[in-house]
Amino acid sequence: MNLKLLFAFLLLSQFVLGQTTNDSTQVDSRYREDQFYVSATYNLLANKHEDVSQRGFSSGFHLGFIRDMPINKKRNVAVGLGIGLSANSYNQNLLIDEIPGGYTYTVLDEDETSFSKNKFTTYVLEVPLEFRWRTSDASTYKFWRIYSGLKFGYVFANSTKFKGNSETIKLTNVSDFNTIQYGLTLSAGYDTWNIHFYYALNPIFESSAKIEDATIDMSVARIGIMFYIL
Repeated sequence: MNLKLLFAFLLLSQFVLGQTTNDSTQVDSRYREDQFYVSATYNLLANKHEDVSQRGFSSGFHLGFIRDMPINKKRNVAVGLGIGLSANSYNQNLLIDEIPGGYTYTVLDEDETSFSKNKFTTYVLEVPLEFRWRTSDASTYKFWRIYSGLKFGYVFANSTKFKGNSETIKLTNVSDFNTIQYGLTLSAGYDTWNIHFYYALNPIFESSAKIEDATIDMSVARIGIMFYIL
C-alpha cells in the first residue's frame, strides 16, 4: 500500500509540474533547483562478520527537501543543503538480546535455530550536502544531472525484532547503535528518475557491540531510486 501511495504521489506531481510548465511563460534568470526528494533503496551490509548473512529484502525509505545554491553564472553548478527523514531495515541472522547491563550479539545458525524474522531498523534525521551539476537552464524543466556529496545522519530511534518458533524478542533504542552516521552519496539520472548510491564511512554499531570478543564493524551500502520533485 505504501508503494502504491508513493507512485500515485509521484505521478500526480509530474502531472502538476507539466501543467505548470505549459501554462507559464515567465523565465526566471535567477532560478534555483530547490527540490523535494523521495527515495526507495535496497540496503546492503558491508564489512560483515564472516558468519553474518542477509536474508530477505532489506529496504530503506527516504524523503526530505534540498535547498539549491548555484555557484556559477549559468546556474547549472550548485551546492545543495537539505534535511530529511529515513527509515532503514536490515534483515539478517545477527540476534540482539538484552541482558543486565548491556546486550548480547549472537550469529544464528539456521540449521539449529528456526526463525521467521530477525531484523533491526534505524530511524534517521538526515542532512544531505551535495555538489550538483546538471544540463538545466532557466526554461528547461527536464535535464540530466549528477549530484555527489555527503550525507550526515542522526539516529533518533532504533528497534530490533526476532521471531522464532517459541519466542519473540523486541527491543527499542538499543544504546549500542552508533547515533551519528555519515557517508558518500551519488545520484545521477534524467528528469525525476535517478539512480542513487550511498556508502557509509562509519559502522552501524559502537565499539561496545561485539560478537564474542570481536568488534562488529558492519557498515551500510544502499542502492535505489531517487525522485527529485520541484
